[in-house]
Formats: sequence, C-alpha cells, structure tokens
Amino acid sequence: MDEPTPPDAAEEPEQQPLAHVWIIAAEIKVEERIAKVADFRGSFTTDVGTRVDALEVYCRNCRRPYEDVAENDCEALIDNRHLIGGDQSQRAKRKVPEPPPAARLLPGGVIQRRGIGSYISGVSRPAR
Repeated sequence: MDEPTPPDAAEEPEQQPLAHVWIIAAEIKVEERIAKVADFRGSFTTDVGTRVDALEVYCRNCRRPYEDVAENDCEALIDNRHLIGGDQSQRAKRKVPEPPPAARLLPGGVIQRRGIGSYISGVSRPAR
C-alpha cells in the first residue's frame, strides 16, 4: 500500500502567532444595481481600476489601528482583555439610575407576542 505523501512546506504558509493580520475598512462608490446585489449576497465584484478609499487600517486579531501597533507583535493571543473592556473581575458594576422622588411606576399594557394577534398588531413586523 502506498502511504499518502505529506504536503510540501511551500504549499502551506507558515503561521506566525504574533503576526498581525491587516485588514482595511473601505468605502467604494457603486451604482444602484451593484448595491442591490451586494446587499443581497453580501459581496460584489469591482471593475478593474476602481479606486478604493481606505477608511481605517487595523489588525483583524487584536483590533488595533495600524499606526498604533505596526512595529509591535500582535497581542491578541497574549492578552485580549482590551477587547472586552479590561479584567471583568475588577470592573465596577453598572449603576441602576434611581427615579426622581416624585416619579411613579405605572404598569404597562399586555403585549401579544405570539399568534396572529401579534402579527396584526405589528410586533413581528415593523410599522410603515
């Protein structure tokens, strides 16, 4: 029996865990028909020579701007706490605002969330 040969090292790019993966948030002016296709499919093809305005350049992994971390290693695998607002055990809890002294809480009406009544009343579809 022949054993399968391992793929060449040249075919698979080396994974550098501390390397940034740069992406660009872009703005492209398109016609209405292309916008309709892009909205439906989630992608579209541009013409050759289309100029693309870069709104922001940042790392996909650590979500930091290019100019801030271009010379540094990517810290997404090392410490990703900046994406969730810091250490969760040390963050202060959200404060619930107190109502003014003269305020009263009034019970609201019953909202029909299931069945034909909810559809007719507009709960499951936006009002026009």
